[in-house]
Amino acid sequence: MARTNWAGNLTYRARNFAAPATVAEVREIVQAVGKVRVVGSRHCFNDIADTPDTQISLEHMRNVVALDRERRQVTVEGGIRYGDLGPWLHERGFALANLASLPHISVAGATATATHGSGTKVGNLATAVAAIEFVNGDGELATLSRKDDAEFPGAVVNLGALGVVTSLTLDVVPAFEVRQDLFLDLAAADLVADFDAIMGSGYSVSLFTPWTEDRIQQVWVKNVAGDFTPPPALARATRAPKKMHPILHIDPIHCTEQLGVAGPSYDRLPHFRMGFVPASGEELQVEYFVPYERASEVVAAMFGVGEKLKPLLMISELRTVAADDLWLSGSYRRKTIALHFSFQRDEPALRKLLPVLEEAIAPFDPRPHWGKVFTMAPDIVRHRYEKMSNFRDLIVEHDMAGRFRNEYIERMIFG
Repeated sequence: MARTNWAGNLTYRARNFAAPATVAEVREIVQAVGKVRVVGSRHCFNDIADTPDTQISLEHMRNVVALDRERRQVTVEGGIRYGDLGPWLHERGFALANLASLPHISVAGATATATHGSGTKVGNLATAVAAIEFVNGDGELATLSRKDDAEFPGAVVNLGALGVVTSLTLDVVPAFEVRQDLFLDLAAADLVADFDAIMGSGYSVSLFTPWTEDRIQQVWVKNVAGDFTPPPALARATRAPKKMHPILHIDPIHCTEQLGVAGPSYDRLPHFRMGFVPASGEELQVEYFVPYERASEVVAAMFGVGEKLKPLLMISELRTVAADDLWLSGSYRRKTIALHFSFQRDEPALRKLLPVLEEAIAPFDPRPHWGKVFTMAPDIVRHRYEKMSNFRDLIVEHDMAGRFRNEYIERMIFG
């Protein structure tokens, strides 16, 4: 039976598929086969997880291993999903500091690609990783930690190229509650004039717009529960009178609670609820990270190209991510704006359109999300990461035979 990614735009070529339940089984598989790639929740839109040989899923390795209350850290198996971990932590008085839009994604997959939530002071999901355990190219178990290993910043966002990440230790914080307040029709001029205040008005802030009018359709502000007074520029927008979906005409039943109703952070920081399939998969996602300090220019560039995107664009989201020191993170050493796009699932048409979008944001040295669709030349992408050569050395160190290298890794990392 053919296996596809979540969007259905890619059919995996793997001749063999394995779903081990223990580290010992992972080691046996890696030692017995040729090329190996790990597939997570299949929420990548390119061939990053593809291989003609053996594909491994950690769907049976979703347990919490340990909670260290004193150090405020939790150790989990690589296949666990954020939507399962969040409630478990909340029941014990803890939470993750940030979450992505979808709680359905796996921890190992999300951190390996530097997937993120939103927040001017909060890093992407990979920044919570304090240690990783993985089966390397020799089938041996390796461990790297933030505390003890100099190469650790290169190993967290690893694109699956170092091995099979069997467990991760994550930093946690005391449990907290969050409220969501939505605003409609924010004037573009107000956004540009008061960008810092608007994006800093919440713990997490998302803007949704098709970039075709001189306004932002929706602003989603997520704050630690309590009173919320929007900054003046945001107050001039209209408070949403009812629950909303990012795409205006879609029923918001799958979205987490809004309208200022507080709830656990695991059920408010994501846009969508764990108990529902958030969409049909009839979309292709695209995302780029650009410097935060160029905000006014970025917004102007996006409004300038909006009409050209209109035939395929469903909605675009703008978020912010704090800077970090992870070698292959889109926010490596720079606070960023994340420009996210949901396009109709017409990949040939999208690949013709993306150069137009990429040209519009080229002056801002964009870094594409490793798991989304993009057409930027691999050599350009590589040059956006000053530690790329170090990362190549790290791959060779842990996988000298190239067991985890597929066409994507050869193209994007080794060239």
